[in-house]
Amino acid sequence: MTDIFLEGGRALIGTEIVEASLSVSGTDIAEIDGSRGRTRLGIDARNLLVLPGIVDLHGDAFERQMMPRAGVDFPIDVALADSDRQAISNGITTVFHATTCSWEPGLRSADNARGLMEAIERQRPQFAADTRFHLRHETYNLDAEAEISQWLIEGRVDLFAFNDHMDGTVADLAKPRKRNRMVERTGLSSEAFDRLVERVVTRAAEVPASVSRLAAAARGAEVRMLSHDDASPAMRREFRELGADIAEFPINEETARAAASHGDAIVYGAPNVVRGGSHTGWTKASDMIAKGLCSVLASDYYYPAQLLAAFRLAADRVLPLTQAWDLVSAGPARATGLADRGEIAEGRRADILLVDDSVPLRPRIIAVISGGKLVHLTDATRLLSAAPREAIVAA
Repeated sequence: MTDIFLEGGRALIGTEIVEASLSVSGTDIAEIDGSRGRTRLGIDARNLLVLPGIVDLHGDAFERQMMPRAGVDFPIDVALADSDRQAISNGITTVFHATTCSWEPGLRSADNARGLMEAIERQRPQFAADTRFHLRHETYNLDAEAEISQWLIEGRVDLFAFNDHMDGTVADLAKPRKRNRMVERTGLSSEAFDRLVERVVTRAAEVPASVSRLAAAARGAEVRMLSHDDASPAMRREFRELGADIAEFPINEETARAAASHGDAIVYGAPNVVRGGSHTGWTKASDMIAKGLCSVLASDYYYPAQLLAAFRLAADRVLPLTQAWDLVSAGPARATGLADRGEIAEGRRADILLVDDSVPLRPRIIAVISGGKLVHLTDATRLLSAAPREAIVAA
């Protein structure tokens, strides 16, 4: 571990952007506006934004590294290493890999979820980003309940989400393009997939009790819970009563307002902001943000989206950058209970980005410090020469 000094820069401190130098010692921010002293590694941050690292509580873009084409698999360890580099290069210093544990075989199977969890645990010391496991449980995956309960008890799950895509799956059976995509990722024949869906749907009456038992296990393990695609205030209330106080992608304003009225964290996808709307045709995230109905933006399926979305919100005058950045850093840190990050302050974890914002809507990451380590640098001319010998002697 090498101490780091960031000289100058427009730093987001509190709710303001101010000129400041930062000292990093070990894994933490040691001092704001101190002198360089004998710090060996110095970085020139002048004319750059200095921002707290991005926290991504829901990102599943790693699936593309695992299966870049339907039926084409790559080893999980290779996929995760590549995903780590992608996350870091886009300013994500804390990443929750949103892993689907479904009743379907293949990419989103329980076997694959288990393999991902085990790979994350093995490789975690090698990753540049603080990498965590977000388990997205498809509620119709009743056969996995006992195993998931055990994972929760053992502390192997960092976030736990309840997903129910069954209605959409059944509806998509009649849409050739969507149907083919679903079938291809399972590795089944079309006929076998139909039979599987038919069999799973027959167990619908067992789902509510299973959800209740798993929520109790998560509460006992103090694992934060999310509900996915809440469709109504009643649905949000039911999950809140189970302890799921994070509403992930509520599909209409009425539900988002119900969540906000109870202080729930509300998550929308950053790609929605960047693209100007939802690819599913549902809620427009920037509208929800303007109405105060969003507290977190997640990368969802595209790692560059959080960085781009914050600057897009500022450029469109939906929010000033200081508030927009809260949605991708401090907001998700609060929602996930990570009180040690999400802001630049003495004693906080040193997750810091240096960003060139000279081109509107195209912020460019110059350097990333994650947990006190310089893990990404695109401009070596920013490195300062070694601290003067007299400074070292004086110190």
